Amino acid sequence: MGEQPIFSTRAHVFQIDPNTKKNWVPTSKHAVTVSYFFDSTRNVYRIISLDGSKAIINSTITPNMTFTKTSQKFGQWADSRANTVYGLGFSSESHLVKFADKFAEFKEAARLAKEKSQEKMELTSTPSQESAPGDLQSPLTSESINGTDDERVTPDTPQHTEARAEPSQNALPFSHSSSSINKHWEVELAALKGNNAKLTAALLESTANVKQWKQQLAAYQEEAERLHKRVTELECVSGQTTVIKSQKTELNQTIEELELALKAKEEELERLKAEVESANEFQSQKDSLTQKLQDTESRNQVLEAQLSDLEQRLESSQQEREAFRKSLRSLLELLDSKIFELTELRDTLAKLLEGS
Repeated sequence: MGEQPIFSTRAHVFQIDPNTKKNWVPTSKHAVTVSYFFDSTRNVYRIISLDGSKAIINSTITPNMTFTKTSQKFGQWADSRANTVYGLGFSSESHLVKFADKFAEFKEAARLAKEKSQEKMELTSTPSQESAPGDLQSPLTSESINGTDDERVTPDTPQHTEARAEPSQNALPFSHSSSSINKHWEVELAALKGNNAKLTAALLESTANVKQWKQQLAAYQEEAERLHKRVTELECVSGQTTVIKSQKTELNQTIEELELALKAKEEELERLKAEVESANEFQSQKDSLTQKLQDTESRNQVLEAQLSDLEQRLESSQQEREAFRKSLRSLLELLDSKIFELTELRDTLAKLLEGS
């Protein structure tokens, strides 16, 4: 039966930087399809995403995984097998919520499948089964793309010790159980090879169509209006409504993402232009203020020189005025003495006139 996609969405894919373990590194230039796959043969759920012919996500869902929503449109989960952390950026919160719900649903299904597989292995296992999985471990790990490590069950050590303590009693069960286990793992290996062959064929087919898809995507981006008209015409074709609607949705999402990116770039460009104009205006204001400051300093120096000259002239004038006051005081004193002498002379002359 092989693997079948059971849920798909579109998102931007990121991986944690292996060096810093802090920064996100984008693994896709634009939003790509991210799908849940179910392998009914092995009861395994996987998350797979292809960017062209390159598999940028190949993660097997295990019961110990947790999908964490870090923001309204971004979520992440850790894959210990790939030794990395995957991050997905969605176009809306509803897409993120739906993806997270599916992750929880398939995680629970994987847990139940693992428990059922372990119960089945415990019922069919014997103390001597420990060597059989060990013999088949090498070819299984070579198919790591399907991620079957969690499905292996290793018997406990005490059973192995007990088996070696009584080899004669367990010889026949060992032969039957070894044959049964070998057949079981041969079936598993054949299923893995079949799945890998199908996946390889799908990858080869995707590689062959990559160039055509890129050309179509470029045409869609350059002629958005023509695409809308073309999609409307295709919707009229009978028997292709579902496919055309899906293509229309993907194209509209791509156009919206490009328009948002273009709008963001235009806003950033306008902001940078405003900053440049503001910086030029500040520079001109600075130059003007610097010139005014220089003119003010020059005028200040001239005024200081004039003030110093006036102070010197005022001091000289005060000295001259003080000297004039002293001269006038001396003159007044001399005049008083002369007037007094004249008064005495008058009195003397009057007395003489009276006596004669």
